[in-house]
Amino acid sequence: MISVRSYLTKLILRSYISLVKRDQWTLEKRRRRYELFRQRFLKTPKNLLCEKVDADGVPGEWLSFPETRNVRSVLYLHGGGYVMCSIETHRYLIAQLARACNARVLAIDYRLAPEHPYPAALEDATTAYRWLLQQTGDPAKIAVMGDSAGGGLVVSLLIALREKNQPLPATAVCLCPWVDLTASGESMQSKAQEEIIIPVKHIHQAIDAYAAGTDLKTPTLSPIFADLTGLPPMLIQVGTAEILLDDAKRLAARARACGVDADLEIWQDMIHVWHFFSRVMPEARQAIARIGEYVQLKIPLQKG
Repeated sequence: MISVRSYLTKLILRSYISLVKRDQWTLEKRRRRYELFRQRFLKTPKNLLCEKVDADGVPGEWLSFPETRNVRSVLYLHGGGYVMCSIETHRYLIAQLARACNARVLAIDYRLAPEHPYPAALEDATTAYRWLLQQTGDPAKIAVMGDSAGGGLVVSLLIALREKNQPLPATAVCLCPWVDLTASGESMQSKAQEEIIIPVKHIHQAIDAYAAGTDLKTPTLSPIFADLTGLPPMLIQVGTAEILLDDAKRLAARARACGVDADLEIWQDMIHVWHFFSRVMPEARQAIARIGEYVQLKIPLQKG
């Protein structure tokens, strides 16, 4: 049963969104609003260590805490429908994940559509992963992680690496992943009225911007249609109150059919990437803690 805090958070979000008429916003306004939301409500933790880096041409940032042991490294790919958001908008969430995983996190600002359509984001993710691999020297110490479009990009990255016979990371984590740009999942319709965070209209705008005419069933554009054989273990989290519910369920089913160890967690009544609201939602803190447990299990500390 949903907590009182989460129920109230959903109620406030729905009330606010109904007032601001978000479905009429331009892309530029949506970008500005997300940045403003971060500045007002998602303050960077005071003891978070932030170091800007150039990951072989891709702008990035190392995020960690003083107590973090640099044994595990996470490559984080932010969400935003491939058309908005950044390290800035996601820094608070990434910080919580870094602490939970006891890892340092490399977050990147991959190029966004429509200015840079497919495969720009995938190219940047691939470049950043290779750079990270050079820094660590051991793929068994790396996890890749992302939310929403970033979660889909995680799977696309793994496919691209496998196809080029590149070393794969130890594990992957997908938060409410968007893996089907044909938008054919049943929940796209059945959950449309329940969805709070991403209107279906915005999904189709993002598809047009990012795909830019590319066949929507291209495996590294919509990895739900890909052969996932040989990919590393993955944790998939999704809420029941979002239109991407079926994307996550079908991803898990397809991964398992291809022999991949896929752990699907469906969180009752949770909204899209509820993890953002860990300050007020107990379920967000619980989900982040679960991710930390999973990553530490897949990348254990070496003895001695």
